[in-house]
Amino acid sequence: MRAALTVARRELAGYFATPVAYVFIVIFLVMSGALTFTLGNFFGRGTADLQPFFGFVPWLFLFLVPALTMRLWAEERRLGTIELLLTLPITQAQAVLGKFLAAWAFCAIALALTFPLVITVNLLGRPDNGVIAAGYAGCLLTAGAYLAVGAAISALTKNQVIAFVLAVAVCFLFAAAGSPVVTEFLSVRVPVLAELARGISLNDRLGNFARGVLSLRDLVYFASFIGFWLFANAVAVDHRKAD
Repeated sequence: MRAALTVARRELAGYFATPVAYVFIVIFLVMSGALTFTLGNFFGRGTADLQPFFGFVPWLFLFLVPALTMRLWAEERRLGTIELLLTLPITQAQAVLGKFLAAWAFCAIALALTFPLVITVNLLGRPDNGVIAAGYAGCLLTAGAYLAVGAAISALTKNQVIAFVLAVAVCFLFAAAGSPVVTEFLSVRVPVLAELARGISLNDRLGNFARGVLSLRDLVYFASFIGFWLFANAVAVDHRKAD
């Protein structure tokens, strides 16, 4: 872990060395606030909670996280620095984990900067802050899931635009799998696939966290999901590093 954390610190510092990090954070904060207070009808609902915020976060991450991950490995391969990275005294798994942890920490910082919403809701009423904390945990796990997908796809191509588009498409499949439109369509035609779609839906899992329901099944799901895509990332790096 020490080597992976060293890579993570290097990568995280690299984010803030360019305007990309600040643009990402500003867009995320502006969009999450605007959607929560307008489309989410934050004040009109008359309920002291952050359900509107948790409802929009996964859809914001659907586009912003792939924009963050598209350069993780694609840029390394395009510039030819992937060989240099892997010649350092670290294993391939440590490099993959380090890059993932840096991006995840960056998303955690972006989420933490939404604290004014928590302060606002506490000033307006008496919310269950335990439920709010669980919702934030679910958002962070969802970001980790999207990051793992995006990093794996970034390792497959040198083109950042292709990496972004493919990551958005794959993440959208997992985000929308449990939506009523999809499940009702599949229930009529292929009931077995409808149950499968509900089972792999990321948004349904986040919905459980947003309601304050912490279940071992959801935690295992996120751990398995992230672990699988990180493994795929390592395999992709191993097979494509010489290209």
